[in-house]
Amino acid sequence: MTSMSTPTNVVFVCKKNGGKSQLAAALLRALGDESISVASAGTAPGGSLNAESVESLAELGIDVGDEHPKPLTSEMLDDADLVVVLGDEARLPDGVTAPVERWITDEPSERGITGMERMRLVRDDIRARVAELHTRLRDA
Repeated sequence: MTSMSTPTNVVFVCKKNGGKSQLAAALLRALGDESISVASAGTAPGGSLNAESVESLAELGIDVGDEHPKPLTSEMLDDADLVVVLGDEARLPDGVTAPVERWITDEPSERGITGMERMRLVRDDIRARVAELHTRLRDA
């Protein structure tokens, strides 16, 4: 990764780019660290953001603005200093040169937890991971 005196480019990736990768990107942006450039994208992006993801961020005072699902591009990957893949569905193309982390978030729906309760648990798991990542990047 680059020195924190120059921007560090983090790309969050999931399959649809409507929920988990958008959550992670919004949570990292909300920390207000101008030395970190944040993007999110999907390997097979959907048509809209997950409404419960957006609502769970709003509960924390985070507005996603005009964010929308975007396709992962080779330019994003080429510019990345770190790629974080959320979940186990998204597959990156061969040749990614940046370090890659895969975050597997516990899925509450497998235990019968649905709706906003599910989303808050997912959000809070990702929030803890983002906080740890921010500390690592800041201390690098």
